[in-house]
Amino acid sequence: MRIGITYDLRADYLVAGYGLEATAEFDSVETVVALEQALRGMGHETERIGHIGRLQARLADGARWGMVFNIAEGLGGADREARVPALLEACGVPYTFSDSRVLTTGLHKGMSKRLARNAGVRTADFEVVASLEDTERCGLPMPLFVKPVAEGSSKGITAANVVRSRRALVQRCGALLARYGQPVLVETYLPGREFTVGIVGTGKRAEVLGVLEVLYSDGAEPGGYSYANKVNFQACVRYELATDETARQAGEMALRAWRFMGCRDAGRVDLRCDARGEPHFLEVNPLAGLHPRDSDLPILCRLAGLGYEELIDLIVASARQRV
Repeated sequence: MRIGITYDLRADYLVAGYGLEATAEFDSVETVVALEQALRGMGHETERIGHIGRLQARLADGARWGMVFNIAEGLGGADREARVPALLEACGVPYTFSDSRVLTTGLHKGMSKRLARNAGVRTADFEVVASLEDTERCGLPMPLFVKPVAEGSSKGITAANVVRSRRALVQRCGALLARYGQPVLVETYLPGREFTVGIVGTGKRAEVLGVLEVLYSDGAEPGGYSYANKVNFQACVRYELATDETARQAGEMALRAWRFMGCRDAGRVDLRCDARGEPHFLEVNPLAGLHPRDSDLPILCRLAGLGYEELIDLIVASARQRV
């Protein structure tokens, strides 16, 4: 099959003047090369397409592919991940991973938590704060955790996001509203174990690849998987496959949310435990990073004994079953 690859290359945006944090979700050449090699190793022909502008130009020229392997994150707005899929849908070109609707709702943490709750999946109490006035009406008990409602790669998350007073809540929400220009998710702080669940497949065919526990070194920034911890993960973070009863529950909850939301092909669901040790849904990542060495999903697969090419093969196989 002839497969096009859509992606946002971080180096392109850095040259254009965007900063390190703004481009944190974008991919390196290493990821594109690894994908290309995996797909060619499976017998496919590949074409590097790149970002949405290049995709538009190729489509306008009449180019079509048997499938597009899409890892383009997009830039700006809560619908940024959905733009490439929406364009491909309009042109009738099949592609990997979730559709534009899922990518829009999945990126918005408030929407995805509501969907998880509707699916019967436990999630911490939360509110979405769109202005400082909204913090005055927030009735959740302290401590709370605050973060931008539609960012990835732990952007906007530091130790200061755990707030223990009304004053700290107002200050931190004000800073996040000003910096990111989007609402802030305010939720009950979960102090327990942290998991990310790898999933492959669509609908009834979806299955858990493994449950990865995120553990922190003594030198890590406190409070959770912050931007600093994620950037410096090799020094700050340790990953282990978890197989105990709590991890099994986390896997079941993640799979239920994945199926209910309509996620496709592969991705991750993040959960964290409360003080009683019960896992709660945090967010879904239906467009998970695929750097062969540094991204959570390939790390999880590697620990579970699944090679990178095998993971890519499973993703393509799932997409082909759908179309």
